[in-house]
Amino acid sequence: MAPQRAVQLSLKKPTYAVCVVGVETYVDVHSDVPKGAETFGVSGSPGVEVFVIYDPARVTVPTGKTRWPLDANVDVTVSVDAASKDLHDLKVKVSYFGRQEAGTLGHSVLYLTAVDVSLDVDTGRTGKVKRNHDEKKTWRWGPEGYGAVLLVNCDRDSVVSAGPDLTNSQLATLDDLQDMSPMVLSCDGPDSLFDSHKLVLNVPFPDARRVGVFCARGGTSLEDYKQVLGPQRLSYEVERQPGERKISFFVEGLAFPDVDFLGLVSLSVSLVDTGTLPEVPLFTDTVAFRVAPWIMTPNTQPPLELYACSVVDSHGSNKKFLEDMSDLALKANCKLIICPQIENRNDRWIQDEMEFGYTEAPHKAFPVVFDSPRNRGLKHFPYKRILGPDFGYVTREILFAGASSLDSFGNLDVSPPVTVGGKEYPLGRILIGSSFPKSGGRRMAKVVRDFLQAQQVQAPVELYSDWLSVGHVDEFLSFVPTSDQKGFRLLLASPIACLKLFQQKKEEGYGEAAQFDGLRHQVNRSINEMLADSRLRRDSLYAQKCIDWNREVLKQELGLTEQDIVDIPQLFFLKGSHAEAFFPDMVNMVVLGKHLGIPKPFGPIINGRCCLEEKVRSLLEPLGLRCIFIDDYLSYHELLGEIHCGTNVRRRPFSFKWWHMVP
Repeated sequence: MAPQRAVQLSLKKPTYAVCVVGVETYVDVHSDVPKGAETFGVSGSPGVEVFVIYDPARVTVPTGKTRWPLDANVDVTVSVDAASKDLHDLKVKVSYFGRQEAGTLGHSVLYLTAVDVSLDVDTGRTGKVKRNHDEKKTWRWGPEGYGAVLLVNCDRDSVVSAGPDLTNSQLATLDDLQDMSPMVLSCDGPDSLFDSHKLVLNVPFPDARRVGVFCARGGTSLEDYKQVLGPQRLSYEVERQPGERKISFFVEGLAFPDVDFLGLVSLSVSLVDTGTLPEVPLFTDTVAFRVAPWIMTPNTQPPLELYACSVVDSHGSNKKFLEDMSDLALKANCKLIICPQIENRNDRWIQDEMEFGYTEAPHKAFPVVFDSPRNRGLKHFPYKRILGPDFGYVTREILFAGASSLDSFGNLDVSPPVTVGGKEYPLGRILIGSSFPKSGGRRMAKVVRDFLQAQQVQAPVELYSDWLSVGHVDEFLSFVPTSDQKGFRLLLASPIACLKLFQQKKEEGYGEAAQFDGLRHQVNRSINEMLADSRLRRDSLYAQKCIDWNREVLKQELGLTEQDIVDIPQLFFLKGSHAEAFFPDMVNMVVLGKHLGIPKPFGPIINGRCCLEEKVRSLLEPLGLRCIFIDDYLSYHELLGEIHCGTNVRRRPFSFKWWHMVP
């Protein structure tokens, strides 16, 4: 409820005032009182509701409630429920009485003109604007929450626009209105009232660079819509036309939440009396919005599009790899999009360049690509080729230093939905690699970490990845969907599991079976040789310790048990002080539903089958998954990457609505 406006009465002449529908007006019955008056009576004309407010502990209610004591504990307010048809067409009369039963000692008359002023948005989060008096000024999380939502207008709906729509102060296409949240201003009342009063729309200075407002004037051409609030304009005098009762606005977000922006913005409208100097605001109505966050999608969400790059290097083109990706996409019923060499400038690491997510409001959702600050050959691909109609774009740049390997988005992942100690994370938790637990070292840029943290809905967890040469979390973990009650498994690279498997095969008499058998560019290593290689064992056990540290963090921060984790055989060797995969890193897979594109490990062949592949199949296929091993050795593994690094997947958004959670 809006704060009450006070109106002071006079015994000498009528008082004229403007009141707002649904807002109580305080009538001062104490300031100008006839001498000897001890009681008063108050009445209102049809359409005026009169309230006498008193303290029951101190005031005795008079018989018939007709004559109230002129006591400091008795006050009067009035309210109206409909706009006036004419000026001063509503009346309140106050009569004053003395101690005796004689007639009145005097009268005060108040003439009211009621105007209906209300600023309304989709506080109920239904996709439609409904009038609301009580809950529109604040914003509340949760299934019983309320408050309107803004989309950041970061797509590009018109092909003639140079950048995202949020950079334009003029509409380039009417389709852009679908990305904005509706807002309705009610402004009913006698037209003549607005000769001496005006309506002013305002945005607070801190919010002005984060929100834009367009006014709709009912037509179907672009000229019928103009931006009235935004970074360069903090207020707008509403151009109300005679007889106009409602005016429509469209509101866009201009910035995602970040370290200096909690995501909340407000807009207000004021009814201003222009007949006084200075001009006096008689009433202000305010609405609050929260800007929708950028949300990542985990491997457990169904795939929609698979991205890969066409490149040529000293081994030739990666045509065979792209054919394998095409077959995999066909099996998973998702679309394959190939970035040509002319656009990727021979940069194949498309996972490192960008991360697909989405943003959502009750009325609409669309995908948003987050462009990493690595800025290599694929630097322009997300902006030039992915940004488009209903496909948004966001980035964060490192201003005063170059990007490290940990700023690439192979070092950015997200878990499936989890519950940790009774706290639910229905959209999962973001995972990023860092230099923990050692001091110093490489860490993802603060500007990126701050952005991810500020979204609030996928609370980030920092893992230890700086032990790896490339330093990405996708080198030692992945998530896969399962059809059981848990719904997923965490896959972790495991040197111990690999050494145990090789020892088992040695004891079964297969010690001479060779790793890398069939690879022309790699020297074969028998199981016996690998088990006898003390340096390989030492390096792999060091990697195991690093992975085990992460294992405990993941169990604690994601609420996992050992039954939720699958150990995938993998060996590592140290190059300097950092580790690299000894053979193609099988957890660095692309997950397309139940179809897994796994780097072919070229493990020892036993009875015509790769024992590493057979082990992985035995671990994953009982979970309903299909393992498809793909040769990425020359085109990716030798360059310190694998299939996941060289692909990217856009996935279906969550059905769960982010505003229903409680961060």
